Amino acid sequence: MTDLATHIGPLDDAGRGSLYQRLARGLRDAIEQGVIRPEEPLPAERDLASDFEVSRITVRKALDSLVADGLLVRRHGAGTFVTGRVEKQFAKLSSFTEDMAARGRTVTSEWLLQSEGVVTPDESMTLGLSPGAAVYRFHRLRCADGLPMAIERSTIPAFALPGTEAVDASLYEALEKTGNRPVRALQRLRAVLFDAAQAELLTVEAGAAGLFIERRGFLDDGRVIEATQSWYRGDAYDFVAELTTR
Repeated sequence: MTDLATHIGPLDDAGRGSLYQRLARGLRDAIEQGVIRPEEPLPAERDLASDFEVSRITVRKALDSLVADGLLVRRHGAGTFVTGRVEKQFAKLSSFTEDMAARGRTVTSEWLLQSEGVVTPDESMTLGLSPGAAVYRFHRLRCADGLPMAIERSTIPAFALPGTEAVDASLYEALEKTGNRPVRALQRLRAVLFDAAQAELLTVEAGAAGLFIERRGFLDDGRVIEATQSWYRGDAYDFVAELTTR
């Protein structure tokens, strides 16, 4: 019997509902309690069926329900894995590093570009800078626990940082040190399909669904301090916004 089956216990003791619902509930609890960690594979269907003394049809229905809820993902030829989804609150302006650290995950980045240049016409409009103004550009592949999560491209006015070398793990941390961390932001989100280059970086299939976010961050005095474009894996993120009537 697997450790997972030992943790869940006999389905006869798992409360009400059909067998597949009880198995799904047990698997959900195991995921939420960290018994199975993000990106870890589940045992094969035949092993789950043997451990819980149910049919493979029952196992498949339980897994199907968790796939539909976004807790599991099937990978052709590899098996069924915990998705490792991250819930991102739109109401809070926080960095990728802060989001992952709050969830106990280890952040790493792969630099794709780290350079100084002159603002482009589009950047000039977005950042409110005069033609010829200097900017820093930071393009990174952001990872959590070794899993590629997002491609991030940020452009920052050069006055905000002493140089490109000032940014290590967190852009917001570097901006905070110079007193230039944004205090509010405007964000726009839309669904996209990853092209071949993006899919290779994020280790997903070309054409896979993702989320594209454009963000402009502002200082207290209203100046734009950040223009960031991010491409997030659709199987790894849930974006949540709290809505009120006031």
